[in-house]
Amino acid sequence: MGMTSIDASMISKCFLSGAKTIEKNKEFINELNVFPVPDGDTGTNMTATIMAAAKEVVAASESDMAAVCKAMSSGSLRGARGNSGVILSQLLRGFTKTLKTEKSLDVKILAGALQNACDTAYKAVMKPMEGTILTVARGAAEKARSLAESTDDIVFFVEEIVKEAEEVLKKTPEMLPVLKEAGVVDSGGQGLVCVLQGVRDFLQGKEIDLSLESFDDEKKIGEKEVSAFSYEAAFRILPSAVFTDADEVEMKHYYASIGENVYISRTVEDVCVTLRTNDPGHVLTKALSFGPLTSVSIVNDRLESKKKNDGSYSEFFKRPSEEAALKEQKAKEEKVTEKKETAFVAVSIGKGLNSLFKELGADYVIEGGQTMNPSTEDILKAIKKANAKSCIVLPNNKNIILAANQARDIATDCEVTVLPTKTIPQGITALINYIPEESARDNAKRMLKEIEKVKSAEITYAVRDTKINDHEIHKGDYMGIGDKGLLSVNPDIQKTFVELLNAMLTEESSLVTVYYGRDVKKKDLKKITDTLSESFPKVEFEIAEGGQPVYYYIISVE
Repeated sequence: MGMTSIDASMISKCFLSGAKTIEKNKEFINELNVFPVPDGDTGTNMTATIMAAAKEVVAASESDMAAVCKAMSSGSLRGARGNSGVILSQLLRGFTKTLKTEKSLDVKILAGALQNACDTAYKAVMKPMEGTILTVARGAAEKARSLAESTDDIVFFVEEIVKEAEEVLKKTPEMLPVLKEAGVVDSGGQGLVCVLQGVRDFLQGKEIDLSLESFDDEKKIGEKEVSAFSYEAAFRILPSAVFTDADEVEMKHYYASIGENVYISRTVEDVCVTLRTNDPGHVLTKALSFGPLTSVSIVNDRLESKKKNDGSYSEFFKRPSEEAALKEQKAKEEKVTEKKETAFVAVSIGKGLNSLFKELGADYVIEGGQTMNPSTEDILKAIKKANAKSCIVLPNNKNIILAANQARDIATDCEVTVLPTKTIPQGITALINYIPEESARDNAKRMLKEIEKVKSAEITYAVRDTKINDHEIHKGDYMGIGDKGLLSVNPDIQKTFVELLNAMLTEESSLVTVYYGRDVKKKDLKKITDTLSESFPKVEFEIAEGGQPVYYYIISVE
């Protein structure tokens, strides 16, 4: 006889198995990005979202269905990154809402939960598109509803749902022409299939490591095992540039070669590191290559063993100088008691762009963007730090708008308005058109009209061969991407830029603002500006440092 019911402990393990499976396939999902740009992040965003929930599930009582469901829902909602992550969090929210009052689950309850998951996710998206993660979710829900009438075997039930989800995923290119042209399936749909495959594998009895690395490391540290390494090192890096997944892998590999118990924790603002080593000098030298350090602690615990108790090392695992930082933050909060009427929170990345947003009146800038989408929790924290009665959030990226909306819905002590700015130039235009004497609502209406007048574009390079909008793209080509898609492709960046502007400029266009990225060299910048001036003599050009990664140039046309 098959498995006919599962309890809270089993649903917890199924979820962790799904989380570990998508984590394992993160880079594969990233590579399914339609645009062959070096910032494919669907896998990264979905993994970050589900892992935020997984950590809460591990901490929850696995015998309590309500506690497990709350951990899955709340953890994913607050940890949601990018549109795919937000949709995944809404799927989990709908799924757990059905389960949380149950003590044991059968196929009928699970089928109802999958349908509620699908309904909740569709409602969260203003304009649902077929051929996406939503389509895969709907296919799984419809199959579940059908199966619930003919079987009570949960293992068979899940196996058949996974097969259906895989089949629907294969059909996504037929539903979205852009997928078919690029030769890929939908990346968000692939992420959801990975989660379902993980659940199936666990139920089939496959041996799966359900531990989460960070929690394992924490346990090892707490156990205070005798180590061959004398020094306990803990510090915080303030990255000079975006700290990428590749940077983290490189750092972990290097530190593992000269130490043990390496733990790296990333936020949009800093990178916290702890490890044991015999070479603290080499550890710090490596860290300094990513940016300045703060909260540095290097302790030889063999010399100071008499001063320590068994829990002392666990203190090193905590964020460095956490107590001092909390005191400092509390003092700041006590000092700033009067709330502003209206504050701005903007998402931006790059030294020049961050400074510009602050100069234009942004009260808090979240470091992030196309290469690093901030989570719902990151946005919530920024809203709180802005300390205002009302707050206007500028996502400045279409992949951050859903997370900002989710933060708006969760925020309780501040009226939040999300202005759906999809690009950096739109965000800049919004701030320029702010009038302090008017209400946040009136400002938002006017700014929304103004950002619709802005034309934006970006220039980056291709990471693989593909075809988009009849453009043949080869790895290494430069691409000019406008508000509505690909506008130019060429192996020569100057020709790409000229082609891009030819597609954007009209007779009314008079000003082009160019924000150059951190990888643009001075000599190359001069060549570009000379070429643009010669090619478009009637247009005024403003050149400013953006400092953004990945995108050589961000362009605004007025």
